Amino acid sequence: MHLIQEIIGIPKIKTVKIADNHVIFTLTPLPPGYGVTLGNALRRVLLSSIPGACLTGAKIKNVSHEYSTVKGAKDSILDMMLNLKLIDIKKISKDPSWITLNVSKEGVVTAADIKTTSDVEIMNPDQYITTLDKGAELNMELRVEKGVGYVTANIRQREETIPNIITLDSVYSPVKKIRYDVESTRVGQMTNLDKLTLEIKTNGSITPEDAMKFSANILQSYFKLFNEENMVIEPEFMSDINKIMTKQQEEEQKKPAQESYTPIEILGFSPRTLNALINGGIGSVEQLSRCTESKLTNLRGFGRKALGEVAAALETRGLTLSEE
Repeated sequence: MHLIQEIIGIPKIKTVKIADNHVIFTLTPLPPGYGVTLGNALRRVLLSSIPGACLTGAKIKNVSHEYSTVKGAKDSILDMMLNLKLIDIKKISKDPSWITLNVSKEGVVTAADIKTTSDVEIMNPDQYITTLDKGAELNMELRVEKGVGYVTANIRQREETIPNIITLDSVYSPVKKIRYDVESTRVGQMTNLDKLTLEIKTNGSITPEDAMKFSANILQSYFKLFNEENMVIEPEFMSDINKIMTKQQEEEQKKPAQESYTPIEILGFSPRTLNALINGGIGSVEQLSRCTESKLTNLRGFGRKALGEVAAALETRGLTLSEE
């Protein structure tokens, strides 16, 4: 790590969960310039190198190319293919799998109508495919493959060996959104430090946390190529992360334990009881639980009714008044 970390401490990661597959990571404090260095590297890997699965081809009954139509279907084959590409898929094995779509009912056809295998899971079953009229029929075999990056339909068509299959553009990445921001932050008198914020959203086949770990491991594997045994290292210009962590732990242990403070307003007392407690210098639940009955009854405006109210409120939180 940079030598400056011995002064500002090890960067801390804070995670804020926006939704099930949408997370914001904050890393701070960082040396000047390291926000862009780390943020841009992670962003590029997250966009290009996280493995995922998608539909790569479709075989449709009585259809040989994407410019055809299906009798009774509202959408053309080309439009159906565009809708199929929007289906988010989770796949376990590396080998190609085939799933089927056989619909003969009138109405809207969605990804939920697709019959999958134990190896394949559809993450957005409400994805629209087409709408069928009464008496119409749609029969498809869909190929699912696992991979990395992006492959165009034209490139895939050149290598295709299955007849009458319509190839699809393959977008394997499960990452839907990745954004990073770098802001200035300070530690003590140092005001030129960096704070890195990374926002990651996935399709659900992988969590943002696992995507972040995967991308970090990829970068680490490349950086290790430069870390040969005969490489010249000047340890006096690098900080030892284990040494910094030990120092921080020792400083934390020396700090006096801070008492928690929970306002007594949270207990929902009547105005009379609440005013009597606050006027008596009791403003937190912790302070109240250390009081005895005799101390409370000596407060001005505090009677037996208020005492019963306090005991009942403390009991709901598993607390009681002190007996000493």
